[in-house]
Amino acid sequence: MLRALDHLEEWLIATLMALATIIIFVAVVHRYATGIPYAPLQDRLLAINLSWAQELCIYMFVWMAKFGAAYGVRTGIHVGVDVFINMLGPRKRAGFVLFGLLAGALFTGIIAVLGADFVWEMSHTDQVSPDLEVPAWIPYLAIPLGSSLMCFRFLQVAWSFFRTGELPHHDHGHVEGVEEVKDEDIMPVAIVPDLHPRDLADGKKPEEKP
Repeated sequence: MLRALDHLEEWLIATLMALATIIIFVAVVHRYATGIPYAPLQDRLLAINLSWAQELCIYMFVWMAKFGAAYGVRTGIHVGVDVFINMLGPRKRAGFVLFGLLAGALFTGIIAVLGADFVWEMSHTDQVSPDLEVPAWIPYLAIPLGSSLMCFRFLQVAWSFFRTGELPHHDHGHVEGVEEVKDEDIMPVAIVPDLHPRDLADGKKPEEKP
């Protein structure tokens, strides 16, 4: 169940990011192409209405940010200042870490409840978005859903830390899909000092220095 939720979270973020990038690219190309002084092309492009693209991308980035924040809690990629915490003893450090995680869960839980109440009240109105003209409560649904998921991730990490004493850690130097090079796989190469490519072209052997 948790693995399915993890995959859904990752696919949602990746899909929103890809779609937003494509829509922004198409909208920018369309905007600049309409300035080309060629009447038939301008008429065809001006007939295409892309005024909704900016609003849609804003909503997509909001959803991406809310669910991306939950993903950051799960994977440990959020920036944190822990110099003082790491100077404490193991028991005090664990207490501060748990307090921080539970405080994050409390805060995001409150935001989720207030956001759900706000969306519920808005769903009973006729308010729509300016360009897309969709019910306004649909874009705002990102607040209770994203905050609820983030609250769950805080509780998940807190429970895991309580049982194992370890926090999720993200290696910023690791690239997904690239295998790490082991020490035994590195081939030693002899470096000859004062070697110039012209010497190799002339067939000269480099002089060895003691």
